Formats: sequence, C-alpha cells, structure tokens
Amino acid sequence: MTAGAEDTWVFVPLGGAGEIGMNLNLYGYGPPGDRRWIIVDLGVAFGASSSPGVDVVMPDPTFIEERRDRIDGLVLTHAHEDHLGAVPYLWPRLRCPVYGTPFALSVLRRKLVEVGLNGEVPITEVPLGGRFTLGPFDLEFITPTHSIPEPNALAVRTALGTALHTGDWKLDPDPVVGATADEAALVRLGDEGVRALVCDSTNVFEPGTSGSEGALADTLRDLVAQCPGRVVVTCFASNVARLQTIAGAAAANGRDVVISGRSLKRIEAAARENGYLDDVPAFIDESYANDLPRDRMLLICTGSQGEPRAALWRMANGDHGRVALDPGDTVIFSARVIPGNEASIGRLQNTLIRRGIDVITSRDAAIHVSGHPARDELARMYQLVRPEACIPVHGELRHMTEQARLARSCQVPTAVVAENGTMVRIAPGAVAGEETVPAGRLSLEGNRVVPLNGEVVRERSNAIYNGAALVSVLLNGTGRLLAEPEISTVGLMEQVEEEDVLEQVRSAIRSAIDDLGEAAYRNDAAVRKAVRLAVRRKFREQFGKKPLTRVHLMRL
Repeated sequence: MTAGAEDTWVFVPLGGAGEIGMNLNLYGYGPPGDRRWIIVDLGVAFGASSSPGVDVVMPDPTFIEERRDRIDGLVLTHAHEDHLGAVPYLWPRLRCPVYGTPFALSVLRRKLVEVGLNGEVPITEVPLGGRFTLGPFDLEFITPTHSIPEPNALAVRTALGTALHTGDWKLDPDPVVGATADEAALVRLGDEGVRALVCDSTNVFEPGTSGSEGALADTLRDLVAQCPGRVVVTCFASNVARLQTIAGAAAANGRDVVISGRSLKRIEAAARENGYLDDVPAFIDESYANDLPRDRMLLICTGSQGEPRAALWRMANGDHGRVALDPGDTVIFSARVIPGNEASIGRLQNTLIRRGIDVITSRDAAIHVSGHPARDELARMYQLVRPEACIPVHGELRHMTEQARLARSCQVPTAVVAENGTMVRIAPGAVAGEETVPAGRLSLEGNRVVPLNGEVVRERSNAIYNGAALVSVLLNGTGRLLAEPEISTVGLMEQVEEEDVLEQVRSAIRSAIDDLGEAAYRNDAAVRKAVRLAVRRKFREQFGKKPLTRVHLMRL
C-alpha cells in the first residue's frame, strides 16, 4: 500500500463516544474531498425516563449517509445490541455490505427477518481471526474476551499506518465459552507499530481486573442449592457463558432449565447454531414452566434492568400468563446495574419482595462479572500494543477523560478525547481532533425512525408532564362564534373541578376571539394562535401547567 500525496486517515465517532451504548464509528481514508469509508458497528441504546415512550435510541447516520456511494462496508465487532441493534433500522439508509463473524451474523439474520430484510442485506461471513480488504483498508479480526461469544478487536491497516479498534473486551483467563484473548496477535500488531488504540472506556474507574466468568460457577451452584422453591435467574440475554454456567448450577441441583424472553430464545438459537452450548441440554419452553415441581425448576429470563415489558417484570406483577411466582421463590439478579436503570430495578425488586419472593443481587454474592476491562487490563493492553496514541470511546465523557489520563500514565504519548461528531486525524502528522461533523440521535417509534429531539417525541414529553387540551371552535364568516367551544383534556383535571374550570377556559377563548381585529379574525392561523395562547394561559393560572394544545377551527 502506498499513500497518495493528499491522503489523510481519519476516525469519526457518531455514537458511543460520550455515552455508553449506541456505537457507530467511521474510518475514512483518502483525499479529504474523496475519502473511502468503513463503518464499525451500528448499535442502539435504550430509552431513559427523560424520553417517555422511547424504547430504542440510535445514532443519526446522516453524515455517512450523505457519503453512501463511498462506503466500502459495515464491520460488526460482535453481537451486542449496542453494536448491531440499529442495523435493521438504519441499513436501508446506507445499503452497504455487512461483515462479521458467524455468531454475530446469526443474531443479525434473525433480526433482519423480523423487519422484512431477510435476503436483502449483502452479508459476508469472516472467520475468527480472519483478514480481509475493504477498499484502502486491510482489516484483521483479533480475539479478546467479552460477555458474548466471538468478540472481535479490529486491526485497521492503511498506507498511513495501523489502528486497533478494540470493540468491547476484557482479558478473561477462563471465559467458559470461546477462546482466551489472543495476546500473541496483539503483541505482533504492536511490533508492527500502532498509530492509535481506539479503546473501550466503560470500566476505567474500576481497580484491578474485571473478574473471570469461570469463577461464578461455584457461587451460583451453592446459591441454587439453598433455595427451596422456584429459582429465577435474570441476566443479560447475550451472555451465553452465563447461560452455560447457570445451566450447570441447575444440573448440579437436579433442576430443569426453562427460558423466558424472546431475546433469550434468539440468542440460544444462534449459540447452538454455531456450536456453543453443545453440552447443555435443550432448555424447556416457558409454556411448560407451571407443570414442573417448584423445587425442580430453574428459570432464566430477561428483565435484569427493570424493563416494564420484559419477562421478569410481568412475573413480578403476576401478569406473565405462563409463569407464576409464589412466596418463598427466589430471584437472582446475575447482571450489573446499567447507569440510569437504578430506579426501575429498585421498583422491580421492591415488587418481588412485597410478594414474599427472595431477591439476591451482586451485593449479596459474587454472581456477576463485567465484560469490560478494569484498570489493570487497560494497562495490560497498552503494554501489549504500545500505541502512539489512545482515542477513548465507549464511555461517558468522564470515562473517556479518565482513560486518557490512565493512558498517559502508562507512557502512551498522546491521548485524544473526542465525543460524538469529532473528526480525529490519525495520519499524517500528530493524532489530533480536526473538526466537527453532524451527529445526533434517532428514536424508534413503532415501525418508523424519527429524530429524538423532533416534534413527535418532544410533544409527547410535553403532554406527559403538562397534560393536553383539544379545542374545537366554530366561527361564521365575520369571525363570530356560532357555538360554545368544545374542549377535551387529558391529564389536567380531576372530574370534580372540570365544569368550573372549562367554563373559565371558554370565557378566555371568547375574549381572545373578540379582541381580534378584522384582519386577524379572517386569518385562520391568527385565530388558532390566539385561542391556543388563551387556553394555555388559563390552564397555567389554574394549575401551573402549560398543556400541549391543539385548536381545530371550522367556519360556516
């Protein structure tokens, strides 16, 4: 590979830098006006309480969509939702080939079927450790460990040097499922010379190491042995190693394993399709759960983060339909608390405890280890790869800033903190931020994708916090009311106060229309504005609320 005189090499995060989740990373190479691009990962995050009704959030790909004719491919590092979950929704805007290892592509194909894209997306399977070329990029998968099968770091080679994009990773000596990290390959890459290490920052504040998946087996087995009734274990659906460990604990205690949750079933099918869980007996479908003796059943389910639609939430509230929980049963939370989910998890656990169900969390026993590197593992990565620069990603700003500090303390010469939308020049010259590009967020609304800060989400949030009012006004040709305004409200009034308040609102509407001049009352937009302002002003006087207000205007 030979670099042209005008060639530059850049890295651009559009998601996952300044936040945890929703990863979308770009590498561009060539003259600034004619770069070729690859996309690394295209994931989602899950909605927060600040965005009511939003379940799924994803990065806005407009910047790379506008360069669609120069995309050489989308490379998936692994099968977690925050790395591939947006592909079914955003691929139609990109229409580029997709590359990944077998397990990730098994998961992806099942998701594509659900949205009617099966067979339409060009998919290329790359073996673990495989090397392939996309345009000016020579790419190689290098195996670390993580909380899902087949995690991949991606070596990105160009004529201007090499970068290592770590994806999600850790250094687990006993991962239970899959191989240990290929440290020899990391050393070889370091010997070649690495311009930049683009690295996971999630656990940078955690001292030591993240812990080994294999260390959980004895604890889970002993916990299950102490439980007299049903045992429910909730964990992240994608953690196939955890599924195997839990199944082993069940077998050691003479229990059959039931699974509940669509995502769990999807992951189990993908795992077995690729040769994982081969020594684990087939799980029993949840429809048979209540046929099993309580002391012979262990159920694995989704819902560890308190998601209201997940299986565990429905069990806790007695409306699952297929699985019932009784006092004396036990629920084990074998998962970490994702920041922002503390309140919903607390509500779920309180509901379970109120019903006489025992709850065990990682505060009570060693039942979870993270899939991301703690500080000693990060330092080890710097030692193996010896990069010229570190570009932290996959973290909030505080995580990325701390990793930059740690990298410098480990003799990495340069560390560049770049949030979403920052274009970082990797080569030629010093690794540094250059400019900003458009970056934003989208939300999944039913079967469509809309801007997270757009009218749909913004108005729903307003209606939730302030209520809503619908006003119908009938005028004659001279702008006079032909009937009393009709007013309907949602979330504003108790029934006992409705009659009195609505009469005051109608009076405000009449006054607003009477005060309009001749030119204004012939203008429909002016009438609607006057009525809307009068309604909002009156409700604010009454309740301190400014409801979302819609005015229907008719003339005879």
